[in-house]
Amino acid sequence: MNFRGGGVKQILSVIIGLTLILVLTACGTVPQVVAEERLFPNLSLEFLGEYQLPKQTFEQTPVGGLSALTYDRQTDRFYILSDDRSQGAPARFYTLQLSLSSSEIGNPKIKTVKIENVTVLKNQQGKPYLPQTIDPEGIALSPRGTVFISSEGVPKRSIDPFIGEFDLETGQLQQTLPIPQRFLLGKQPNGSPRGVVNNLGFEALTISSTSTLKDDPFRLFTATESSLTQDTGQTDLGQKPVRLLHYVINSIGIPVLIAEHLYLLDQPPKGTVVNGLTELLALNQEGTWLSLERTFGLFGNGAKIFTVVNANASDTSSVARLTENLGEFNPLPKKLLLDLSQLDIELDNLEGMTLGPQLADGTQTLILISDDNFNEIQVTQFLLFGLTRS
Repeated sequence: MNFRGGGVKQILSVIIGLTLILVLTACGTVPQVVAEERLFPNLSLEFLGEYQLPKQTFEQTPVGGLSALTYDRQTDRFYILSDDRSQGAPARFYTLQLSLSSSEIGNPKIKTVKIENVTVLKNQQGKPYLPQTIDPEGIALSPRGTVFISSEGVPKRSIDPFIGEFDLETGQLQQTLPIPQRFLLGKQPNGSPRGVVNNLGFEALTISSTSTLKDDPFRLFTATESSLTQDTGQTDLGQKPVRLLHYVINSIGIPVLIAEHLYLLDQPPKGTVVNGLTELLALNQEGTWLSLERTFGLFGNGAKIFTVVNANASDTSSVARLTENLGEFNPLPKKLLLDLSQLDIELDNLEGMTLGPQLADGTQTLILISDDNFNEIQVTQFLLFGLTRS
């Protein structure tokens, strides 16, 4: 245990953090508010515009596969993660500046997107990740000036998924979160396979923090893009079950997993080949998120944004298989906020979502980004929205 100084303030922070973890762990889950008392916030989204990033290289790295982004309000910079498995270049994230302009009052647009830096991710040995040993998909900026990054793993090469905390400046791995065995590759007691499905592991990642003090505890949420191997198959609800994990991160000790909840994917439209949960975004109201579900099929790309609340949701951490009798569990309630197919634009492979800067009138911006899969016929697409609450 390493105390870095700070006197009484540091000690009080540690005591408060430990008390929080003990209370949450003793309860087994976050204290819930009954569903009748938990209302969906009255949110609305206004589409403000689209920007397509030109194909380019930066410091000898191909800029593509941008699958997640997070925003630093203090520096007005975005950190954007490439899902390159260290094949085109070492696994990495970019720092970029996004400038807004307005041709009309109240009609802001994305004017420019400028890449300023690239940071290579380094493993425990301080070396860049070897090809096909990581599949980075989610990124979230923490209050202590680090980034948490999720990797889906590479099941075809027996590489497990992980969630790591990395230094923002050097890209050095600092710690990894404990992952339950049900997410790791292996066999169940009956000999059947378990763990994440290839390319459908930890994709969504978000941090909720009520304090900007680096030593105060905060919460991290992550979810798989689709069902685990043992959870695949036809469920009695006809929807794919996803497991959402809830961690508490403190300045001392290892991160603590305190709950797991059931998230049900929306029914995909006809002709869909793949669908999944590609992003979560924690809102200021505790226990409330936006979720992004992406589809691809015979009729192209689709995406929906939902409001999700933690209202009396069942803890599923002791459930071996989420296939039969799902009706016995309370999933996380969600409400459709926007079906992006209603926008008069062609959607690409939308995977990332974050809150951005506030506009001059105080409107909160929401920004989405697409992963072009390093494909010449696809685009890196930024979508700008105004998010308001009445």
